[in-house]
Amino acid sequence: MKSPALGTRKQVVVAVAKAFPGGRECAAAFLGMENFKRFENQIYEAAGVKPLTDGEVCALETQTKTSHLPEYICAMYGGVFVKLPEAGELDNVDLYQRALNASAQRGALDQMVSLALEDGEIDANEALKIRALHAKYISASLEAVAAVIELHQARA
Repeated sequence: MKSPALGTRKQVVVAVAKAFPGGRECAAAFLGMENFKRFENQIYEAAGVKPLTDGEVCALETQTKTSHLPEYICAMYGGVFVKLPEAGELDNVDLYQRALNASAQRGALDQMVSLALEDGEIDANEALKIRALHAKYISASLEAVAAVIELHQARA
């Protein structure tokens, strides 16, 4: 199961930095930052240093192939992040993989609901997990539908 949307922007930035290929040192170099200690202070919002900008986090996420920042922002507004595909990257195998991913997300959601209902009620922690899994399922489903439309829409 993928982790639910992270709770703070700081958690987002830390997760992105940890996911960067080669680690934080490589992330700093990728952004052209020579002072690694300053970069770490920006990641952890320490020593009065301004945090990384959204643009810098986005640049890192492009390399890590993660979407923590948009997922975090969408969750703040009660929504879900849906990455819209580009036609050039789509084929029928990709459509199948997207549909399979949506099915797997639905399965994880159903399993969590079943597990939560074993004692006859859903507590606050279980509800949080169910909502996070539901958001992942909705996002995966919308991505799959958007991909089908993008690949097969009539071109003028």
